[in-house]
Amino acid sequence: MTASSADSHLSFRRYRSAGFCHAHDHAQIVLPCQGTLEMEVGGRGGRVDAAVAAFVLPGEVHCQRAEGDNRFLIVDCAGGEGAGAPDERMLERLGRRTFLPMTPAVRRLLDFITLTAGNADGGGRNLDGLARHWTPLLLDTLMAEPARPASRLHALLARLEAAPERPWTVEVMARTAGLSASRLHALFREELDQTPQAYVASLRLARVMDQLASTTLPIAQIAYQSGYADQSALTRALRRAVGLTPAAYRRQHGRGQ
Repeated sequence: MTASSADSHLSFRRYRSAGFCHAHDHAQIVLPCQGTLEMEVGGRGGRVDAAVAAFVLPGEVHCQRAEGDNRFLIVDCAGGEGAGAPDERMLERLGRRTFLPMTPAVRRLLDFITLTAGNADGGGRNLDGLARHWTPLLLDTLMAEPARPASRLHALLARLEAAPERPWTVEVMARTAGLSASRLHALFREELDQTPQAYVASLRLARVMDQLASTTLPIAQIAYQSGYADQSALTRALRRAVGLTPAAYRRQHGRGQ
């Protein structure tokens, strides 16, 4: 069943260094969960990363390749009158822009969808049910023009996304962003509705849940590589966030479960 004749469809994908090109008869949104994806869409080159998403028009030839560990949420939009189908106005505006900013609103939606899906590729959850409910909202959010010029946090957020395991104290984050600690807190509250420390913690947990679901690495190693002092610290953080220990989360969401 293709997205042109059915409701919208969500899937998590990883890409390899061997690039490939193709086209399909439905619109597609590419959202960054981890890593960087080099894309060429209709002859226009760009990069999907922590700060940028991509929109592909129906029938538009696009090529992609990625290096290193990566993971992207792919939204295959319904065609015709299917649930979540973009209308002509959306196709025109989004297709004209192609590479779209990951505004705080878009990032919050992506984080919610990822966590609801179990943060695993498929995860045994009904991703198509999520698509029916969230694709229209996602399209509307992508359509919204940024309310103001590029955020002062843009470069910092990209660095946090790339290496959340680093010892990101408030002082280090403020210095990286060229801001005072108080101004950093104010911008995080204004744009992301959370503190800098909470944002870093959410990035670390997202990485942990991805590795628990998609690898067999020892939990202690995952904890260390994700910036936790030890496995006990990770266990406390994950239990507070989702009510599960790392071992229980892996049993529930690991591949093949």
